[in-house]
Amino acid sequence: MPRFTEFRAVAHPSQPNYLALFSGSTQGVTDDSCAQLLGGRPNLAQRLMSAGHTFVGYSEGMPTAGFTGCTDSTGRYARKHNPWVDFAYVPASSNLPFTDFPTDLSRLPTVSFVIPNLCHDMHDCDVATGDRWAQEHLAPYVEWARRHDSLLVVTFDEDDGTRANRIATFLVGPMVKSAVLSQPANHCNLLRTIGDLYGLEPLGAAKDAAPLTGWAR
Repeated sequence: MPRFTEFRAVAHPSQPNYLALFSGSTQGVTDDSCAQLLGGRPNLAQRLMSAGHTFVGYSEGMPTAGFTGCTDSTGRYARKHNPWVDFAYVPASSNLPFTDFPTDLSRLPTVSFVIPNLCHDMHDCDVATGDRWAQEHLAPYVEWARRHDSLLVVTFDEDDGTRANRIATFLVGPMVKSAVLSQPANHCNLLRTIGDLYGLEPLGAAKDAAPLTGWAR
């Protein structure tokens, strides 16, 4: 499993990082305010669909498919962590609750994002709670990925507020090798890597960001 020791978020607080990972730009957003309305600006889902691929974002706690509200009745879902809802041309069918994550993993889209709620992402709850959630929900996909040449990327939005903003990022799949990698990287490097896997035109700052290297066999 490759682990990146110098992977850093691009900003504080969390929302600009999600936008950078999804569109190659913070889109001028500097806070967690809701709602952001970013119109037809280029983004990963748009690029994938234009190339004949599919994209779905699955958000834990989101009440209904296509939901555009800022939170749910529990306060654990947060639109600020769901960047695709901010862009006009990403269809409602690409904005689904995590309860719609397929049990038959062969039905997954080309690229999917999974966003835990504010407890399971360890924002409102402890690390052990987040670890248990990851083990329960990610482990089945990891086993499936090993048999189907699929790739899991786990990353975070930001650290706990330091200037360094170093975040855990690692990759799992049959095509990756075990390594500890010190390549300086951020969300735009990861976006460039995802785009390059599918031959997509780089988005925003990802145009000048090198793809992640040293992780593939």
